[in-house]
Amino acid sequence: MPSQVETPVPGVSSGPGFSITHQKLSLNIDLVARGILGHTEITINPHSSDLKHVRLHCRQTRITQVKFSPRGVVSTPYSYIDPYGLLKLPYETDAHQHHLLQDRLEKQFNHPPSPELEVAIPKTVKIQEVGSTIVLDRSGRGEVDTNDGAHVGKNISDQGSRFTSITIYIDFAVDYLRDGLHFVGWESDDLRYPHAYTQSATLSSMSCFFPCLDTIASKCTWEIAIKTPRTIGDAIRSHANVESSEHRSRAQDKLRTLSEEDKGLDLLVTCSGDLTDEIIDPKDTSKKTTSFVCSTPITPSHIGFAIGPFEVVNLTAFRETDEDDRLGKNAIALHGFCLPGRADEVRNTCLPLAKAMDFFVTNYGSYPFSSYKLCFVDEMLMNHFETASLTLCSNRILFPANVIDPMYSTTRELVFALARQWSGINITPAEPTDLWAVVGLAFFITDMFLRKLSGISEYRYQQKLASRRVCKIDVGRPSIYESGSYVPIDRSYYELIALKAPLVLFILDRRLTKASGSTGLSRTITRIFLNANVGDLPNGALSTGHFIRTCERLGHTKLDIFFNQWVYGAGYPSFIVSQKFNKKKLVVEITVSQEEKSGHLDQDIEPSDFMRKVKEDTHNIVAPPPQPSFTGPMTIRIHEADGTPYEHIVEIKDRIARLEIPYNTKYKRLKRSRRHRERVVTGAASEMAVDGQDDMLVYSLGDILQSEQEMQDWRFGEWSKEDEEKMSQESYEWVRLDADFEWICNTHISMPPWMYVSQLQQDRDVVAQYETVRWLAVQPQKHPLVPTILVRTFLDGRYFYGIRTAAIEALGEYAVLHKDDLAFFHLEKSFRELFCERGSHMVKANDFSDYPSYFIQCALSRAIAGIRDQAGRAPFLVRKFLYEMLRYNDNGENEYSDCFYVSTLMRGLADALASAPLSGTEDILMTDDGDDYDFFKACLDEIDKQRRRDEWIPTYHNILSSTALSCRYRLAKVGCITRNPVEFLQYAQQGSFEDLRIAAFDHLLDLGYGRTDAFISFFLSELSSDPSPYVRQSMLRLFWRFLGLVATGSDDASNNASTDPQETSDLVIEQEGTIEVRKAGLARKQTIPGALMALKEELGSNEGLKKAIWAAVCSQTETLPEIGDLLLICSFLYDQHTAMLVTLRYPRYWQTPQLERVPPSNAHAKPKCILRFKRGRVRTKRLAPKSTPPVQRPTGSKREGIVNGAQRPIPPIKIRQPSMASHPSPSISTPKSASQPKLKLILKNPKASSGSPPNGSQTPR
Repeated sequence: MPSQVETPVPGVSSGPGFSITHQKLSLNIDLVARGILGHTEITINPHSSDLKHVRLHCRQTRITQVKFSPRGVVSTPYSYIDPYGLLKLPYETDAHQHHLLQDRLEKQFNHPPSPELEVAIPKTVKIQEVGSTIVLDRSGRGEVDTNDGAHVGKNISDQGSRFTSITIYIDFAVDYLRDGLHFVGWESDDLRYPHAYTQSATLSSMSCFFPCLDTIASKCTWEIAIKTPRTIGDAIRSHANVESSEHRSRAQDKLRTLSEEDKGLDLLVTCSGDLTDEIIDPKDTSKKTTSFVCSTPITPSHIGFAIGPFEVVNLTAFRETDEDDRLGKNAIALHGFCLPGRADEVRNTCLPLAKAMDFFVTNYGSYPFSSYKLCFVDEMLMNHFETASLTLCSNRILFPANVIDPMYSTTRELVFALARQWSGINITPAEPTDLWAVVGLAFFITDMFLRKLSGISEYRYQQKLASRRVCKIDVGRPSIYESGSYVPIDRSYYELIALKAPLVLFILDRRLTKASGSTGLSRTITRIFLNANVGDLPNGALSTGHFIRTCERLGHTKLDIFFNQWVYGAGYPSFIVSQKFNKKKLVVEITVSQEEKSGHLDQDIEPSDFMRKVKEDTHNIVAPPPQPSFTGPMTIRIHEADGTPYEHIVEIKDRIARLEIPYNTKYKRLKRSRRHRERVVTGAASEMAVDGQDDMLVYSLGDILQSEQEMQDWRFGEWSKEDEEKMSQESYEWVRLDADFEWICNTHISMPPWMYVSQLQQDRDVVAQYETVRWLAVQPQKHPLVPTILVRTFLDGRYFYGIRTAAIEALGEYAVLHKDDLAFFHLEKSFRELFCERGSHMVKANDFSDYPSYFIQCALSRAIAGIRDQAGRAPFLVRKFLYEMLRYNDNGENEYSDCFYVSTLMRGLADALASAPLSGTEDILMTDDGDDYDFFKACLDEIDKQRRRDEWIPTYHNILSSTALSCRYRLAKVGCITRNPVEFLQYAQQGSFEDLRIAAFDHLLDLGYGRTDAFISFFLSELSSDPSPYVRQSMLRLFWRFLGLVATGSDDASNNASTDPQETSDLVIEQEGTIEVRKAGLARKQTIPGALMALKEELGSNEGLKKAIWAAVCSQTETLPEIGDLLLICSFLYDQHTAMLVTLRYPRYWQTPQLERVPPSNAHAKPKCILRFKRGRVRTKRLAPKSTPPVQRPTGSKREGIVNGAQRPIPPIKIRQPSMASHPSPSISTPKSASQPKLKLILKNPKASSGSPPNGSQTPR
């Protein structure tokens, strides 16, 4: 495992053999026809005089001309293979010929794909070596480069060449775009505002419609000119008023659907770089050309633009006036572009961006561009797509001011998109494996801003949640260093990097801060950004080795072990800690052992991970073995008897570490009862604080509801006398491992419960409090004080709101685990105490102005919905409570939307109903009055009422309709209601909100309709023809998940088929082959080969699926990555047949109705006869061969036909087939078969043709 990685300067000594310094691009975009006429000028610097070819990336285009310069313009030949032109095989095929198409597209499925355009440099273009050159870096400084070796400048795109530059002029056209540039709203039945924008299913987007060198190492400056119609009406009239246009009918229909106001909307163009001018075409005033310049070298994949009737929102207005004065020229302008009517949502969503820009500029260096823009569009594949100085965002992340829930996640997403301008656009990874560093730095500075915006508690709480997610998913996965090269294979690797890399940098920052006493990682980041701006970072490419060296140099410490474990290595440690006090030595003996994680190989395959695991198996991606141990410094904090915390930094060097921590306080025990101190010390705490006495423990959190009456009303428990006796013997309050959050790990410390409670109540760190809450939730043994502690925690408003919601969730989990009957009482009483009228069960009107209170209300509803009895059913009181909360919910006077809260109640009610299904109209287990079919019907009506409400007054993202579908799916899954696919199909049609459509398809597949030919044909037809890339990608993931369900035997059909009557009885009979069957069942659940074999047996013979999936492969809408996924599915469903399906017509009989004799035209001419054939009936049976007797010929040398003992050759018969166009016959009536050409038979030996066949005879063809 390497400690450092040295990477060569990309594009200099290896690669294409040249570098691009500047590129001019002119695009004339036809928005209705989805076509482009373009011209580009590419200035390249050869790396040697032996350069013979220039290879560029270019897809979907039609190259019309290639020329060279500078010595005159010289035309040159080129070779170009469009990968989209290879999708259509020249013969009829089916799914068994999938390998033939895969072979044709093999180079395009490589990572990165091979260049498609190859231009030979003519001999007339000479590449000559020049003398010393001046190398300019990004700061404008210059230095003389006279080195005789391969030149390595500060920045490839800015360095002077040792060889003469060459300019390539390429004219191209795109007839129909299916990738790279997406069009929305230009169809006649689409009522959205028409617009277009750049995007791609791969990292390389711009090469989809113009020639360029689309690699992460190719950076250059840009000049871009985009010619578009001036208004929406002009764009459509350009085809509607032209008779020769093939799009005329569609344009006329679209023109009729638009109002005059919409037709007059100006089409704005926003693009990467700085706007230079906008000129109306003097020859055609309905068109205009918008020009942009990007003087900072960037890669082609970071060029983007959007065209549409956008409204412009000045986001700089949210910057305070004093900030403008303080920043001066570093006060960057920010603007938002959105479709008409969404300006208010843009202002609300992008509110923090001005502060984020100022924070980044102040703390991490100057912004690499002159302005920043965001453009919000429809149908975007990802939530955001970053380009230079422009971020294209999906309208899905916009939210109005009255919606609370997406606030934090959307803010973090947009701030991250801004941070990518520094780390991701200006700085790029040197190699794909270095992606973790670039993404991690962007997320790190994002979290630093959110720390300032939201506070330290929110920051540490979110980091702890992220750490738990890493511990959940980072099992059997490659390291974040290796995952960078796998991102093109599956996007889940990017999600792993985006989750773990910021945490790795977070713990690195903690260790650097503690080791060097400096500002931690912030100083390193500032230095890297500065080096990129002044040109000291070669080509702006950041490698892992360079990052490590910078951290070590500025942090004054060696970090080889850290990076070997957390970057080059995979996984995380799990610590099991035991502690005890040694009275003789006055030390605390602590044993820290690391648990080996080797069980991931035996885990069942999750259907949602099936696609990733299949691709891993296909590309031979093997999970590395788990690391035997993690080493490094760790902080252990011991709160001793006097309440003083003592921190001890220890070094974990082995899998088992035995530590002796000195005890600092003079030995004494906690003599007094803990309950006594909780009651007495709390009252005296304020007086002692005034007197300056701090030697007494102060319980400031969770000390509510302490009186005897309150404890009786809430049914709280107390510590037993045995527990109090044990508490009085303790020498310290509690022990905390990794107190400074320097590890990503799971930790279990064997402490008695009262120590955990002390940590929850006394430690002010939210991470310590969260760890205690999670420990209480998963207690294997039932303890009467757990509900008491958790209730006091979430009812105490002094706790951070995240700890309060975590305590509610913990109480719900504890109740389910131990079937605690008091859990519902505590949760319901808490809800009524907080959100009902005092002394009444009437719910208060909603008031979500207090955000923590809102999150508590939602968390209580979820926890109550999860309560189950001994039989696993939701008690009737739980169902009744949820029904009443939903029915009597009042949001009339609330300034905030209640859609997410109502959705929570609907889901909880549906889950509760599904846990207690009714058998017909009555249930034999029913014991509660009112728990009957009428109540069940009332619950369904209330859910349906919310769905109808969403139809009349649409909620945010139609969340109520989506939740209602999920509720009906949940109830249909367990048989509470009849499965009716029509209820879901009505929302699966185009025109519904995207997420709502995807939810409908998901539920239909889960209900088993994916096995029906009709639905799977419809599903795959929508997948292959839907114009939205987001919908297509989401449906493709659903299809993979459905295949995962079938492969692992987790779908309904497999479960029903696997039900054995013997398994339900007490008598088990072992039959022959039972062991093999069980092994096969285990293999399909835990191994990919076994799952694929089972999947092939289940679906391989389904003819409907075979036809539908191959029709999807041959679609004219899908992109190459989508087709690649479908071909991969075909490869393990169907065997390869290297064959060609040939279609032949049946033979026909030919009729010869007459023989026409043609008299000779003169005495010397030979007589002729013409046979006129006519097509007869079809022959479907094979004719039996006729047996003809042998001809007896006399022998002799002078007989006719014999010349010198050899038979005279028979003269040939020529059949002429004149074309019908050149030989018209207007005087003769043409039968139905007149389209067939007439045959003219010329007999050169009239003696041999002594007779003619009778009219009407039939001769087989």
